[in-house]
Amino acid sequence: MTPDGADLGRRLRERDRSAAAPALNVIETRTRDGRAQAAALLAEVSPAALGGEAPAHLIGITGPPGAGKSTLLSALVKEWRSRGRTVAVLAVDPSSKRSGGSLLGDRARIDHDPRDDGVLIRSTAAGTLLGGLAPPTREAAQALAAAFDVVVVETVGVGQSETDVADLCDTVAVIVQPGSGDVLQFLKAGIMEVPDVLVVTKADLEQIALRARRDLTAALRAVGARDTPVVAVSSVPPPTGVDALADALEAHRERSDVAVSRVRARRLAALSEFTLEHGESALRALGGRRAAERLLGQCDPGLPVAELVAALEGASQ
Repeated sequence: MTPDGADLGRRLRERDRSAAAPALNVIETRTRDGRAQAAALLAEVSPAALGGEAPAHLIGITGPPGAGKSTLLSALVKEWRSRGRTVAVLAVDPSSKRSGGSLLGDRARIDHDPRDDGVLIRSTAAGTLLGGLAPPTREAAQALAAAFDVVVVETVGVGQSETDVADLCDTVAVIVQPGSGDVLQFLKAGIMEVPDVLVVTKADLEQIALRARRDLTAALRAVGARDTPVVAVSSVPPPTGVDALADALEAHRERSDVAVSRVRARRLAALSEFTLEHGESALRALGGRRAAERLLGQCDPGLPVAELVAALEGASQ
């Protein structure tokens, strides 16, 4: 029997972190009953129910495989806990095109104390979206944001993930590894507008890391992103730069208009889910993307994604 989604949502709203794991189980259930319970859960943690946006800092961590994201996250989790912050991490693993399965191994790679109830690590699959975020991941982040101080979405930076993470999160950190071609590939990819913080790992490599940091700083200057910090970190004990990275992430949040960006994120997610479910023809029936965006703009900004999708469906009939 599917747990009561509304009750789990109310418990999360009251910052009862023991409800987090069963809530994620409900969100990941894709049966008809499971989706109904998930919708009830998300309604209870929506801005309309909370009286404003969820308090958590939503942080996206993305970068190519092998860049050291999981090792860095282990150090960041310890840093946040030392500052008294509760932390939830959603580690997104790309799914196999053949089997649809996913290794779901990041929970094992991120070092943390399993007895610490202030930390939740959950692996989740990208589904059929190469490098992107499946709807359950978006919903999980929104649910956890009601009960934790920091919610991290960690994903492999291939394809769509950078854009998807930027649409969902308040702050995005892109991780690059010096001396591996990551910097050059990053510059070629044309995604300099995505990161709010750039992180160069393996600062213990000294001159190689310094060169990577200079290259990235020059590239940011070239595209007019002078305010984007480039932070060098090393996870070699004792870790260095992790406290500066935590400060840079927090500083970005403090100068951001979180309410505006989250309303935009929910509307983008609603458009994406509506189009995924009903196809481009349904979007054209609404008058196109701009008309759909205008329709969503007339909705209560505190509505959860499911109700925004329902508004689009109602207008398309």
